[in-house]
Amino acid sequence: MGKVHRPRRGSLAYSPRKRARSIVPRIKKWPQDSEVRMLGFAGYKAGMTHILMIDDSPGLTKGKEIFIPATIVEVPPLFVYGVRAYKQGYLGLETATEVWFYDLNKHVKRRIKTLPKDYNEDVFNTKLGQLEDLVNDGEIVDIRLLVHTQPWIIKLKKKPEVMEYAIGGEDIKAKFAYAKEKIGKELRAGEVLHEGELLDLIAVTKGKGTQGPVKRWGVKIQFHKAQRAGKGRHIGNLGPWHPARVMWTIPLAGQMGFHHRTEFNKRLIAIGENGRLKIGEEEIEITPKGGFPHYGIIRSDFLMIEGTVPGSFKRLVRVRPAIRPPKKRPPVERPQITYVSRESKQ
Repeated sequence: MGKVHRPRRGSLAYSPRKRARSIVPRIKKWPQDSEVRMLGFAGYKAGMTHILMIDDSPGLTKGKEIFIPATIVEVPPLFVYGVRAYKQGYLGLETATEVWFYDLNKHVKRRIKTLPKDYNEDVFNTKLGQLEDLVNDGEIVDIRLLVHTQPWIIKLKKKPEVMEYAIGGEDIKAKFAYAKEKIGKELRAGEVLHEGELLDLIAVTKGKGTQGPVKRWGVKIQFHKAQRAGKGRHIGNLGPWHPARVMWTIPLAGQMGFHHRTEFNKRLIAIGENGRLKIGEEEIEITPKGGFPHYGIIRSDFLMIEGTVPGSFKRLVRVRPAIRPPKKRPPVERPQITYVSRESKQ
């Protein structure tokens, strides 16, 4: 008799399937970029539409008009409220010091600890000068920007999210000069991202609560005699006698969704400003008739990203330049868009 064999149900690649610790996704690794710029941006997922464009990627359809599904991510300007410096420690990078801007928005005080009352512009300039001395002495090995979102600009009822972004380039002094110039100012997406480049998307997926093994792992439903006992949607075996415990590889019920996920190499098709997108000599409103479902109107800058984006509507989405782009990639330029669907999505 032949050996009974079948592939396991569900992938173990994403185990343990537990809830994300924070709604603000974390970025642990940054790409190597020669350009001195902030490596990424953050915005809110608005919805999807579709476009027609001339294919400029290497392949059979190059030069032809193709259909592309696209996601709109609204990206109001980010405010640079601080600079964080790192030194080389025994186990890796360690925070050496950080300098915060002296005049923070009142909304930010709902999210982060407020500054001391005696913290003013003179103290800020003094601390910035001390950090510059550390950079010139060679004690600092990396400089990063501390930014926060501004959801009140687009009338989104959210608290501002605070996060950290790395700076491209190889010279630490050039990084500090860039950070010194940007601190206390707003950054727009068009200043740090390039149309046509590949991005990695980091977000928290839709939460689906506690689900059984059939929906969570894709196991087969039991045959009809097992279903009579009311156990049709369970697994047939919890594992061997030894080891005398339920192994982590067994598909069981539990949390489904609201997971921290990264999607690689999504192309940034276009960057729009103030809810409008320029197609040739014409400028159109990107908001469809009736607005995006569960979101509304696009009021600020936005990213048009090829394909889907993880997360629900109004969910924070962070992007960074692709950390492992393919060898054959489309050019870093905006493709020729011929049509954008603005029909009702209701």
